Amino acid sequence: MILVVGGEKGGSGKSTLAQNLAVFLAKDGHDVLLLDADPQATTRDWAAERQGNEGLVALAFEHATGDLRKTLEDRAKRYQTIVVDAGGADSQALRSSMTIATHLLLPLRPKRRDLKTLPNLDQMITQAKTINPGLEVRAVISQCPPLPSQVTRILDAKEACRSFGIEPLEAITMQRNAFDDADENGESVYEIRPVDAKAIEEIDAIANEIWS
Repeated sequence: MILVVGGEKGGSGKSTLAQNLAVFLAKDGHDVLLLDADPQATTRDWAAERQGNEGLVALAFEHATGDLRKTLEDRAKRYQTIVVDAGGADSQALRSSMTIATHLLLPLRPKRRDLKTLPNLDQMITQAKTINPGLEVRAVISQCPPLPSQVTRILDAKEACRSFGIEPLEAITMQRNAFDDADENGESVYEIRPVDAKAIEEIDAIANEIWS
């Protein structure tokens, strides 16, 4: 199974989700590889932080950019699951990985600037599916403000995804300090202390929907 976490707009939490979903699998004994394909190397830096802490869940990691098809085909022979942090750009890494992946997850904030990327994402998905018709595509509304007044905005964002044939997950992520605090130390929300149960629930819900 190859999960690509990507999109056209930066800042929606793609690296955070890729990291935490990889740890979700690894802590349960899955043979998982986390591959950072983002030139900004956010996840590579996060993985480097982990190397100095023996108390964290063991997680295989690589960094690669450009055309990822041969890399992913080779790694799929070695690992049960690959999670790709493809970053927030219309890149060769994102487009090539979509032609190999089993699953594509598109984090989008409930903001106009993120939702304006949906037409181009739709074209990219259509092109990828000509080569990879079995690609499962889901969106996740991320970094939602924890205000009751934002519920309509979240629902509207999900409906915008559906208008392009991209089914959103029921699960969402909220703006939580735990995600930022964990990232700074190379940890996941499963490993940071003190525990933020709500952040863990959000990652659990996303993972369970994707891999149900």
